Amino acid sequence: MPSAMKPYRPLRFDFIPYPIWRRRGFRLFHTALDGVTASGADTHPPQSPQHMAHYLARWRILPAGMDAAAARRELGTVDAPCETVDKHAAPVNSPALPMRLPAQWEPMEAIVMVFPVLYPPLWETHLQMIEAISGVARADVLIPDPTWAKPLWLHLRARGRATFANVRVLHLATDDIWVRDYGGFYGIDRDGKRAVVAPIYDPLESYPQDRDNAMPAHYAAHNGLPYRALDLHTEGGNFWSDGAGTLLTTDDIYTRHPDLLSEDVEERLSAAVAYDRLITIPPLWREETGHVDLAIKLADARTILIGSESVAFNGARLREARERLTETTNAAGEPYRLLTLPMPAPYLNWGVYPVWRSYTNALTVNGRVLVPTFGVPEDALALRVYRDAMPEHDVCAIDCAASANGGGAVHCLTKEVPAGG
Repeated sequence: MPSAMKPYRPLRFDFIPYPIWRRRGFRLFHTALDGVTASGADTHPPQSPQHMAHYLARWRILPAGMDAAAARRELGTVDAPCETVDKHAAPVNSPALPMRLPAQWEPMEAIVMVFPVLYPPLWETHLQMIEAISGVARADVLIPDPTWAKPLWLHLRARGRATFANVRVLHLATDDIWVRDYGGFYGIDRDGKRAVVAPIYDPLESYPQDRDNAMPAHYAAHNGLPYRALDLHTEGGNFWSDGAGTLLTTDDIYTRHPDLLSEDVEERLSAAVAYDRLITIPPLWREETGHVDLAIKLADARTILIGSESVAFNGARLREARERLTETTNAAGEPYRLLTLPMPAPYLNWGVYPVWRSYTNALTVNGRVLVPTFGVPEDALALRVYRDAMPEHDVCAIDCAASANGGGAVHCLTKEVPAGG
């Protein structure tokens, strides 16, 4: 569903999905901040239907058309299946590496996401993603406490748009919602088995990341997938794969390893992920992640969607990216067809954080493509470009106006698990 249209404002004071109370050293103030934030919702959720209904009403996240009294009654009776992931279980074995990283247009079994219990403005985004994904694949939704299964199922059943048999709720606590980056790489190993490889996740010194870094091993063990840790500091949002030997990333993969030569970085990467050609482009300017999925998206093995060079401040970076992609080919020797997506004008959030809204931050899954929208005029053109570029796909608009303030959209908030090898 497209975002509601909003006027352009170069300076905003919007909700940030990286609030200061999540930083290390601020957790002692959670109790004091509970009156004005959702700071303790992951570790101390409302326990009774009455308290949960009050919480939903307080943060304006009641299901549409439902008041607090009705929510309290429904929460007392709603069937809320939830599996608990055993954090003490070890993965079954190690994969035969290097593994092939399938392209997103290949068959997918599941899409993993983390429900944003700490971030009420993002509930609508995640509900829309669950609904769109569950129609074509299993949606694996992680929650930090089993208590949150009831309001999640309450919303899904009240909305009535999800394929409930394809929704699996898992109790597995993480530190944050950006599962694309810490969720590991899911591929097919040399024995033809699905496997998980996880780089080291530690990009944000000020925020807790231990549970995020541990998540891939726990998920692998729960699902019986072979697992291996990868001695590289990088994130999943910085990779696109065509499944046939080509990886696309940004120069940030090298800058994240100042103590290593570029060939050393590539040697470590190739030991885990099989590829024949590694293509790099410059990251966006003043965009903190440095990830490739905010500049380009692979629509198919020969088609790349790329942000418009007309955007302020980042035109030169996107122009250089286009030049590099024009001068190279994929691993099969095929030149790329480059299609331009609009890029909304950036704005400063709280006068400090530049927000780059990118339509390339989309997810392809089993004949469907989930495209972020931001409530701006460019949304219509972006959706049209996707329909023209991927005519065999069902194009679903997902409201990402709130998540953009955290630096990402659909792709950053999801992680695909391929179908069996």
